[in-house]
Amino acid sequence: NEWDAIKAFQKTKVAKKCIAIDVNSQFETKHGLKNKIELEKFKNCFMKTKYNVDENGFYGQFGGAFIPEMLYPNVEELKENYLKIMAEPSFQEEFNELLLQFVGRPTPLYFAKRLSEKYNTKIYLKREDLCHTGAHKINNTIGQILVAKRLGKTRIIAETGAGQHGVATATVCALMGLECIVYMGEVDIKRQAPNVARMKMLGAEVRPATSGSKTLKDATNEAIRDWINNPIDTFYIIGSVVGPHPYPDMVARFQSVISKEIKSQLLTQEGRENPDYVIACVGGGSNAAGAFYEFLDEETVKLIAVEAAGHGVDSGESAATSVLGKIGIIHGSKTLLMQTEDGQITEPYSISAGLDYPGVGPLHAHLHDTKRAEFIAITDTEAMQSGLELSKTEGIIPAIETAHAFSVLDKKQFEPNDIVVINLSGRGDKDLNTYIDYFKF
Repeated sequence: NEWDAIKAFQKTKVAKKCIAIDVNSQFETKHGLKNKIELEKFKNCFMKTKYNVDENGFYGQFGGAFIPEMLYPNVEELKENYLKIMAEPSFQEEFNELLLQFVGRPTPLYFAKRLSEKYNTKIYLKREDLCHTGAHKINNTIGQILVAKRLGKTRIIAETGAGQHGVATATVCALMGLECIVYMGEVDIKRQAPNVARMKMLGAEVRPATSGSKTLKDATNEAIRDWINNPIDTFYIIGSVVGPHPYPDMVARFQSVISKEIKSQLLTQEGRENPDYVIACVGGGSNAAGAFYEFLDEETVKLIAVEAAGHGVDSGESAATSVLGKIGIIHGSKTLLMQTEDGQITEPYSISAGLDYPGVGPLHAHLHDTKRAEFIAITDTEAMQSGLELSKTEGIIPAIETAHAFSVLDKKQFEPNDIVVINLSGRGDKDLNTYIDYFKF
């Protein structure tokens, strides 16, 4: 097979001089047309990438599909078809056109002059807050809705915490004329009221999750129950790099447009593609996965994932999975999970509705396990102060999720010539009431 051939080739003297490989007709679907899926498998095999998903849906020891038997046909259908669909020229054309004309991509890579002066380093902000609907979530929902249509699904369900994924899902359902049901924790419905209103305006039905902590975890539970009960016509648009394979990989691929743009924009603005640091907040982790994706195998690029410490890692009210988590299974995936000694899920807490998830996506669990990414936990107080600082320094009010990422600037020492890219994953409109209550404006 290809891997055996590569290993044999790598032992030869000529391998050191090799700069390209001409693949043969074995990789063609028809004369002159290459099979992109087989080419990608071959490329990944040759490059021995450490961080992308393997053919069984695992990132190292994390990932997989641990699902009820009732869901197996749905997940298997998606697993067998998502790469084929995404490789279709018609899909790529429609996806890229919608990103350009509907989402508003490419988003700017903005040099934050005043912030850079304050911290004596070069700070760039990837402005995902300028996407249509106000966050990176739309990149993924555009992609998944196109997959759903090609699979013949007519009913869309989703879960949401901060509401941004729910708004993005409702938006693309309105665009495509599909039924949309969004599950949202009862607590989050109250603290994210503007996004609830947006979803309803867009024609979605918002169903409250009233069990557990009544937040994101519980909304996901309800969405999975719905999917089990409606397996034929329903497609579940998962909002982060969580859930059973192939969701973590599929979502990361759709969000990878973020890091693709960072590379091309940095080349134009700085004369080089790779920054020194990429920083992003992590709940489930889709914005971070997108910002990290093209740099995973670029070991010179330091990746920093920022989690919510809540009232403090040791306070009992936290969502710092990298510190508090142990290996477990949640929502169909083996990953790091906050849990008790007997395996019961620990209720997470964060002032941010999008970060209070008790687990983390399997890609991020792998990045933590291999030490490819540095994980830093930020408290509510630190995040709120950073959100206020960005507002006053650069005229940008960030989502509270995003504000956590900016607190790293006070935790790390950067060199003057370092290029630091922070993924500004969402705008703060949805969080104004929380900001007002916190700062007593």
